[in-house]
Amino acid sequence: MKAVIGDVVIAEAPTEDLIKIEGNWYFPPSSVNAEHLEKSPTPYTCPWKGECQYFTVAVDGQKLQDRAWSYPTPYQGGIDRVGKDFSNYVAFWKEVQVVA
Repeated sequence: MKAVIGDVVIAEAPTEDLIKIEGNWYFPPSSVNAEHLEKSPTPYTCPWKGECQYFTVAVDGQKLQDRAWSYPTPYQGGIDRVGKDFSNYVAFWKEVQVVA
């Protein structure tokens, strides 16, 4: 699977390495091209996943605020619910297309 904007690949990993949570594909941290992500100060805490880290996705001079996110230290209850540790896995919002 790939997370892309146009022909720029933001993340790429085999489907079996991804985790699907609430309809969103989460990519393992090692599969993400960090040069396209800038930490965002936007605060959010999910009641069951924990504190979220948002990222601005930057590609070819275009910046898409808060279009990627991860949970650096998810709650243990969230890990139990998902069935796998998703610490630092990164998901993307609609402008970043996830394709096979």
